[in-house]
Amino acid sequence: MSIEETQPSAPTELAKAYDPSTIEEKWADYWVEKKLFDTPAAAPGTAAFTILLPPPNVTGVLHIGHMLEHTEMDILTRWHRMSGETALWVPGTDHAGIATQLMVEKQLAAEGKTTRAELGREAFVARVWEWKQKYGSAITDQMRRLGDSVDWSREYFTMDDDLSHAVTEAFVRLHEQGLIYRGAYIVNWDPVLQTAVSDLEVESEERTGKLYSIRYPLADGTGSIVIATTRPETLLGDTAVAVNPTDPRYQHLIGKTLSLPLTNREIPIVADEWANPEFGTGAVKVTPAHDPNDFAIGKRHDLPSLTILDKTAHIDLPGSPYHGLDRFEARKQIVAELEAIGLLVEIKDHAMTVPVSQRSGSVIEPRLSDQWFLAVNKAPSTGGESIAAKAIAAVREGHIKFTPDMYEKTYQQWMENIHDWCLSRQLWWGHRIPAWYCANRHITVSRTTPTACPTCASTDLTQETDVLDTWFSSGMLPFTVFGWPKVQGPGSSAQGSANLSPGPLSLSPDLASFYPTDLLVTGFDILFFWVARMIMLGTHFMQEVPNADGTPRTLADSVPFREVYIHALVRDADRQKMSKTKGNVIDPIEIITKYGTDAVRFTLASQASPGTDIAFNEARTEGYRAFANKIWNAARFLFMNIERAKEAGLSTTLVTNLDIPTTLGAPRPASGTWVGAPIETQWIFDRLSETSKTVDQALKDYRFDEAANAIYQFFWGEFCDWYLELVKVRLDFSGENNAATEQSLSALVTVYEAALRMLSPFMPFITEEIWHVLYAALGLEAPAKSIALTRFPQHEDYPQGGIAATDMTLLQEVIVAIRGIRKETGVPEKEAAPVLIFASNPHIGLMVQSNADILAKMARVSAVSVADSPLSGSGTKSTPSFDVQVVYERQIDVPAERERLTKDLAKYEKGLQAADKQLGNKGFMGRAPAHIVEGLRKQHAETLMLHNKTKATLEALPPE
Repeated sequence: MSIEETQPSAPTELAKAYDPSTIEEKWADYWVEKKLFDTPAAAPGTAAFTILLPPPNVTGVLHIGHMLEHTEMDILTRWHRMSGETALWVPGTDHAGIATQLMVEKQLAAEGKTTRAELGREAFVARVWEWKQKYGSAITDQMRRLGDSVDWSREYFTMDDDLSHAVTEAFVRLHEQGLIYRGAYIVNWDPVLQTAVSDLEVESEERTGKLYSIRYPLADGTGSIVIATTRPETLLGDTAVAVNPTDPRYQHLIGKTLSLPLTNREIPIVADEWANPEFGTGAVKVTPAHDPNDFAIGKRHDLPSLTILDKTAHIDLPGSPYHGLDRFEARKQIVAELEAIGLLVEIKDHAMTVPVSQRSGSVIEPRLSDQWFLAVNKAPSTGGESIAAKAIAAVREGHIKFTPDMYEKTYQQWMENIHDWCLSRQLWWGHRIPAWYCANRHITVSRTTPTACPTCASTDLTQETDVLDTWFSSGMLPFTVFGWPKVQGPGSSAQGSANLSPGPLSLSPDLASFYPTDLLVTGFDILFFWVARMIMLGTHFMQEVPNADGTPRTLADSVPFREVYIHALVRDADRQKMSKTKGNVIDPIEIITKYGTDAVRFTLASQASPGTDIAFNEARTEGYRAFANKIWNAARFLFMNIERAKEAGLSTTLVTNLDIPTTLGAPRPASGTWVGAPIETQWIFDRLSETSKTVDQALKDYRFDEAANAIYQFFWGEFCDWYLELVKVRLDFSGENNAATEQSLSALVTVYEAALRMLSPFMPFITEEIWHVLYAALGLEAPAKSIALTRFPQHEDYPQGGIAATDMTLLQEVIVAIRGIRKETGVPEKEAAPVLIFASNPHIGLMVQSNADILAKMARVSAVSVADSPLSGSGTKSTPSFDVQVVYERQIDVPAERERLTKDLAKYEKGLQAADKQLGNKGFMGRAPAHIVEGLRKQHAETLMLHNKTKATLEALPPE
């Protein structure tokens, strides 16, 4: 395949200036159009890495938290793919029942058209589908813009036919196992959306409210009881007052009745331990239909449950003077009337926690309602442990690991106190519950629409109007996206059919290849919404699916994922949580437009580590935009020298000498091509090898920050600031030293190409552009359609260590020391000066002397001489390994030099005192490990040597 066929525009040269806007969209489109990341089922025994995208709401748009999450997932997926694994990242979106329905209802209202109720269910659902087709791809379009390396051929929507049929099958199976039931319980009711919402969809707000003390007269006129409440309107639904059986104030009243104010009803006084004698008056009004604790009291005492509010939180008591009033208007009127008849004792301010709906912002109203529930703590009728017990064991036994590990404890605490899951929502958009009611109110749960009631044979059937909680369908995604249920047996049909049967389940090819998934990357905010529910449903349903060899599946192989990585929260530059009210929300698209996707990705990665929030600072992104520019300019330098090599007739030899292991697959031995190469060449290969090792381990540990910073330091510091400058010494196209030039240029190309591959998961756009141009410049066919499909540099791919790497590190120290001396002594920048070097190890002096050409280039050294004895005096720098002196005659500023040396001497004396104190501490010396003691002694000796040299230099200064 030619280069032209593998790229969108076959770039053969780089633009003079780096402009991300000219390359990013091009390559993003190319990756999708060429289907580069489509992933077939893995062959048996093939290493696979599978990750599922937490499906964003179909109503959503990209925010900075999404971008962090997507950046981390993309880095990991690209890294695993480049490490030779079958890497699959599955994308998709959630139908987001409440959010989407609310969006469309607002759209209808804005258009001045009919309401949902007037439109009717079928027409309204059609309108939602129309909205989804038109606007639902906004966030996936943005994902493409980010360059997410997902398999778009597997993109799902949680209401696709296959997934909808899987939801039906799961619901029916759970019902057949006795785990799904319908009953009347207190739920969190959103009066705006007119649906039940889960505890997890309710936010608690601290507000200052009112506490109302109300007198309830005894029916026989002999006294009264005072109760306190924050919701006086609910007294219309009171069916008792509870007191603690041990409270001496009320023991004589237990069993008597009270006249309920503003009503014509009498209610009993009951004894219940829920009433706390220490709180308020110790007497509690009981409204079973509008408070979960009251509901429990009502059950214990067989009290009636009187519902007084309708679905919109208006009083629903025909004939009552309050009928039709909003709950808060009714409160005002009731309080006024209580005061008028002398039953309002007092009103005082009261700090309280108010439950508020995440979706609508309305105050949640506890409401008695018929709902569908999943019994999570009950053993299924088919045998085995409860859903919750298996989910707890999966984590406790180590089949699922949390990073940071503190979230394991949080998960276990929540799971151990979990209640039955309310599955039903009073919406029209979503998976409609597959249950039907006959005229006699018998319930039939079925995979297909029944023609008659199996209990009474009635053909007058009506389907349940409620839909399932969105998290029920998304909780099954780790296995439904891979073909569950694959049902076999008599009467069964293919996956995707509406006529699924309750036959035995078997593995689909994708389930065999990709389940369990390897990793889930997500935020803390959906740990219970989604993570816990995936674990519950995965460990329950997948244990029913046998392994490929027919053996029963264990709990370890039933989990939906092996690891959960909880990513950080992105805050603003002042570490404040972002919110629209604060006006500090960051739009990632704006930042991308300004600096480029690569720079934003690298900014997020460079700060992403387990358990640490990110303070997003635009100045840092600007810095990484400069980093990208540095990489671009290094490429231009490289291509310029490749062109010079061609002009000098070296191009054929150059290509022959390249040593670029880009092919995916098994590691290969480090090449010996560079043995005997110049010191800087051996050193840069060592640094490349060590950096790739660091990056590999950091990504295994989800230390994106360590990986990014290692690459940054290698590419900018070691490669650009040092190696590019050093290699200029070797590049000579005059024809006098072709062998050295060929070797150095080949090494330069090899290292740069490897560095691009190492950077690619972090900055995929700039590396893709340069990589293709590099092969075009060399006249070679690129080894793959994309850099993303090549081999990630491995530690063993390149020569490591050796005396040359150690020598280069010492040589750098010498250069830095000479630069410091030149600055301190005022040697003119462009003037070369000779240096003396002394080291107790003769090899160091000879090594420095043999690399005089490097010192000339990097530190403007005219000549290097090796001294026979330690150096001191002006222009000298001493280290534990060597002394170096710049020989430059000029008038010394004696006072300034004395001041500098005096400060150094004081620093060394302080260090010696501290070391002497530790070394003289017998207790410490007796307890400290041997290597610590040895280190202290070595440090003491080196400090003493520097102290003595500095003192001698100070004493040798002429008097002022």
